[in-house]
Amino acid sequence: MSTTELPASHAELMDGVYRWQRHIYDLTRKYYLLGRDRLIAGLDMPQSGTVLELGCGTGRNIVLAARRYPNARFFGLDISAEMLETANAAMAREGLAARVTLARGDATDFDAKALFGTARFDRVFVSYSLSMIPGWEKTVSAALAALAPGGSLHVVDFGQQEGLPRWFRALLRGWLWKFHVEPRASLRDVLGSESQRTGATFHFRTLYRGYAWLAVIRSRSNPIF
Repeated sequence: MSTTELPASHAELMDGVYRWQRHIYDLTRKYYLLGRDRLIAGLDMPQSGTVLELGCGTGRNIVLAARRYPNARFFGLDISAEMLETANAAMAREGLAARVTLARGDATDFDAKALFGTARFDRVFVSYSLSMIPGWEKTVSAALAALAPGGSLHVVDFGQQEGLPRWFRALLRGWLWKFHVEPRASLRDVLGSESQRTGATFHFRTLYRGYAWLAVIRSRSNPIF
């Protein structure tokens, strides 16, 4: 899907949500987007590897990952032009523009080769984006299709808060809904099903009594899709 074919309603919604929020996004989200740094630490990048983030937002995760893995090349995709403006500024400020390529696109349907000049990546990660993407299941399939043989997909997002008090779950859900965020109850099942379909290995864990879910899917060296 080209930039001109982006689903207008969702792209416009995200631009509207983040037109002003992007300026304070990283400052406020660090208190409740838990598990992102653990995901980055677990990427375990190969030497001179390639990494794609779907729903890269302000570029916060890419900056941290690029510092941790100085020999890797990074790519970021987001549907919001507003967020990408902030992300590009962050890359320039951090001196990472030569190692990072950002593009506007739909994470459920994108042509990595056309956008980035490469079709496969050693690592793909999605951090707190599936809970905001309509048709998010397609993003999982697209992410796995973009993996190089032996690569891995890393996902962190809101869990079902299964170990937390009911009042807390209700309060959190109400707050998240204001930002068009919906924790995906079927996330574990979808990731597990996609792992089976592709013959990949699947590792899943809950964090902070189910506040967040963290998953890793490692692809076969000889993929079947």
